[in-house]
Amino acid sequence: MVTLQPAPHLILHTDAGSTPLLLVDGNCWTFGRSEDNTFVIRDRWISRNHAMLQWMETGEFYLIDLGSRNGSFVNGRRVSIPVTLHNGDCLTFGQTELQFHCSVLRSPDPSIGSDSKEFTATATLHVRSLISVLVVDIRDFTVLTRQLDEKILSEVIGTWFRCAGDIIREYGSWVDKYIGDAVMAVWTHGTQGVSRDETLRIFQAVNALHKMTNSLYSQYPLPFPLKIGAGINTGFAMVGNTGSGDRPDYTPLGDTVNAAFRLESATKQIGMDIAIGETTYAYVTRLVGECDFFDPHTVDLKGYDTPTLTHGCLFVDLESFLRAKVGTTGYG
Repeated sequence: MVTLQPAPHLILHTDAGSTPLLLVDGNCWTFGRSEDNTFVIRDRWISRNHAMLQWMETGEFYLIDLGSRNGSFVNGRRVSIPVTLHNGDCLTFGQTELQFHCSVLRSPDPSIGSDSKEFTATATLHVRSLISVLVVDIRDFTVLTRQLDEKILSEVIGTWFRCAGDIIREYGSWVDKYIGDAVMAVWTHGTQGVSRDETLRIFQAVNALHKMTNSLYSQYPLPFPLKIGAGINTGFAMVGNTGSGDRPDYTPLGDTVNAAFRLESATKQIGMDIAIGETTYAYVTRLVGECDFFDPHTVDLKGYDTPTLTHGCLFVDLESFLRAKVGTTGYG
């Protein structure tokens, strides 16, 4: 006797009862208040386009938050990066709860060809999102590698990466990339745009990273105190899976990301600790207030045909700014 397994589905729990939401057509399903979603949820605490569920060709299901204002939660934990769902997981959007059910991995639909627009080899879906990208780099790292024992160097960089990840998570983001002696973090903003709190959290994270980096000098026998440079850029980017089905890699792509790296490099050119893009500066002044400590600079960014306007500052000025605006400056 063959036992038929139930199709993957969600159970939507409301005051009126429980409703099954079948996951059988296509390979992605969206949730939110807007009528253009696969599943429209009438909850004022949910964003118009709140979250997305994506099925990979491996049979796994991923939950992806779409920059919602109040966040998406799996088993009570807020998700900032795509997470794999397991049978029985509880999802929370706003004040709405759903339970995920998938007793076996879903097999690819043979009726959907590999060249179909409905299905790709990597089940890729890119979403255009407003983001802020932070790139932080350790200054004079090459000099450090020449003067420090390899074992100690490994411990130092390992500690720096671990602490950097903790700080960035504390302030509402995640480390998208670890690159040599640098990290890249991404804040995904909702459809309502950048908020004042998000803007302050980004700068709090930068300041905390600066303090943490300085503290390593007292923990390890370093030849000189470590410093960082930071570039911040805000704009739209295509966010999606650039990896394969068994190794998904959700990351933003586009000029917003490239410019953040170039701005970090420009900090050396302008003699500043932090360089931010024009759009970031516009949000800061509009949401937080005038920032006289940011000085305008025109820089030649690598790969750009025309000079670029950036605004730079030192960490000592950022510290004073944060004390005035939020009363605390983070790490330590």
